[in-house]
Amino acid sequence: MAVKPVHVAIIMDGNGRWARARGLPRTAGHRAGVEALRNTVRAAGDMGIRWLTVYAFSSENWSRPKSEISDLMGLLKLFIRRDLAELHHNGVRVRIVGERHDLEPDIRALLEEAESLTRDNDAMNLVIAFNYGSRNEIAAAVRRLASEAARGVLDPQGITAETLGAYLDTAGIPDPDLIIRTSGEQRLSNFLLWQAAYSEFVFLPCNWPDFGRADLAAAIDAFAARDRRFGGVDAREAVS
Repeated sequence: MAVKPVHVAIIMDGNGRWARARGLPRTAGHRAGVEALRNTVRAAGDMGIRWLTVYAFSSENWSRPKSEISDLMGLLKLFIRRDLAELHHNGVRVRIVGERHDLEPDIRALLEEAESLTRDNDAMNLVIAFNYGSRNEIAAAVRRLASEAARGVLDPQGITAETLGAYLDTAGIPDPDLIIRTSGEQRLSNFLLWQAAYSEFVFLPCNWPDFGRADLAAAIDAFAARDRRFGGVDAREAVS
């Protein structure tokens, strides 16, 4: 039986390129990207994927034009308001990772509502990385560890990789088995740097709005064909 990833993470890239290729404004690409996200969540659920993490908005995205940021915030509101009821009905638990303290109150309230409403669901987990940057996440975790060590709550000599992991935004979330990036780019872009230590990567040439069920299935098939060793060797090599 083919091995299925427990946790799939996706860098949803290429909305702007998709729109530009069609002579459309970037907003059109983002709207098409929301539709792709909606379809992907459904497909992942149908395929039995327990955890799906999507890179919705990075901490670096604030450098984009204000008009585009406004459009993106509007689409986030639309997605939550329009799809939250369906996600809840289908047993999907929503979790948000990323910094929230500097978000607009209405955005923060929507994110908290999505988490609160779906907290007890267990059919599938949808993790939305919003205002997220992995370096910031790691730095914040280290600050918390340093603070507790300074107060004598934590012995610095006892800090392990597992200790640090428990202080990350993703505490309690399994590391991604498979990371997919669309648009043909082949980099992580400050996404789950710590968590991706042993992830498998699949880079697809299609832009995110064109990503569909068949692309997700193909990526999962590619994952199933990989030999995951986690730093060890294949059993056949070990005895040769």
